Amino acid sequence: MLQAQQIDELVCVVSALDREALMQQFTCYRATFPLDFTQEFLSATPLERLKHIFLAICLQSQRMPDFNEPAPKAA
Repeated sequence: MLQAQQIDELVCVVSALDREALMQQFTCYRATFPLDFTQEFLSATPLERLKHIFLAICLQSQRMPDFNEPAPKAA
């Protein structure tokens, strides 16, 4: 379970992400449920809404994202 300090840190870090970094997190994040957002949805949705969705995913999964994880390589 996330502690209050972790939640504060999570909010700060997510609020500072740009679209590219946030889209990488949607791709790499290991949630406790399947994530199946299309690239079209991620590209078309306003950045602030994506931040809100990602924060909700993290809170629901009760785990911090790994912000040091390398970007996935294109096949």
